Amino acid sequence: MDLDTAKLAVDYILSTPDLFTEEEVGWAFIGGEPLLEIDLIDQICDYIKIEMFRLNHRWFNSYLISISTNGINYSDKKVQNFIEKNKKHLSIGITIDGTEKKHDLNRVYKFTEKGSYKDVVKNIPLWQEQFPDSSTKVTVSSDDIPYIKESVIHIFELGINSIYINVVFENVWKDGDDIIFEQQLTDLADYIIDNNLYYTKTCSFFDEKIGKPLNNDHNNNWCGSGRMLSIDAAGNFYPCTRFAQYSLRDKETWIIGNVKDGIDKNKLRPFLTLDRTTQSPEECIKCEVASGCAWCQGENFDAAETHTVFQRATAICKMHKARVRANNYYWNKLYRKLELEDLREQYEANKREVKPEIC
Repeated sequence: MDLDTAKLAVDYILSTPDLFTEEEVGWAFIGGEPLLEIDLIDQICDYIKIEMFRLNHRWFNSYLISISTNGINYSDKKVQNFIEKNKKHLSIGITIDGTEKKHDLNRVYKFTEKGSYKDVVKNIPLWQEQFPDSSTKVTVSSDDIPYIKESVIHIFELGINSIYINVVFENVWKDGDDIIFEQQLTDLADYIIDNNLYYTKTCSFFDEKIGKPLNNDHNNNWCGSGRMLSIDAAGNFYPCTRFAQYSLRDKETWIIGNVKDGIDKNKLRPFLTLDRTTQSPEECIKCEVASGCAWCQGENFDAAETHTVFQRATAICKMHKARVRANNYYWNKLYRKLELEDLREQYEANKREVKPEIC
């Protein structure tokens, strides 16, 4: 993206308060790899801050600059200068997929096929020092299911305490993947509970709220597609990056406007009416373990039989059910352990309170 295009996008967003009514804003830079263009990002962020100040905009002190990076260039001097300059309003997430073997299954240099793990992991301590509460995002597909347990443990051992992890939404799953997935999660549950990691570590695969039926009171769309604005290098607007051409397999892109003409509300309108029941098949609406079963609006569109966002893709169904079974195992085991610990503490306390009789 050139700077002039970025400025037009910022001008449109800041000058259209009837569309952008939120009290806070996140300016997110993704890629590709955004830190390759840190000079451009720095210029864009300067322009954003200057314009928010000039306009006395309500976002001037209520904004976040968010960057998702592969971490390879994190220690670069220009990147570090940018961090120092913007740290009070900055969030940076580094993606590390787990062990070296799992990470390097997908994250390789273009011309050498060499994995990037070693170049990323050496920057983790600096990142943690600057953003101590940061989490990482891990994605799981068919080939790397066998490495889930060891990868989550490895990330914990690197000092990252919070891991957001999910399976891909695309239809990549083979027969038996759900069984391996469930076993990996139950083995991971044993490790976390047996080593008392539940006090300080979080893995999003385990969540007390998932695996229950949903009634019509729970009818929200899963993601924010259509309620965010994604802008490509040419200045086109999308309801989410997943609707850009480079993110789609089989469909033509869904553009909802551009930096010169603004948002076309008619092209945006379908996204504003999305909810769970209008796009889900009957089996999903009546599913006994529906809560926590996610979907990607872009994948729904990409996999749909027609040009629609109202057809929910269900490729992860068996994976979600496997997760629910492992999740139930985790919480049952954890609560049994905590209950026994409480009983043991009560027993020890009672023993201390009993005074010996004096004859």
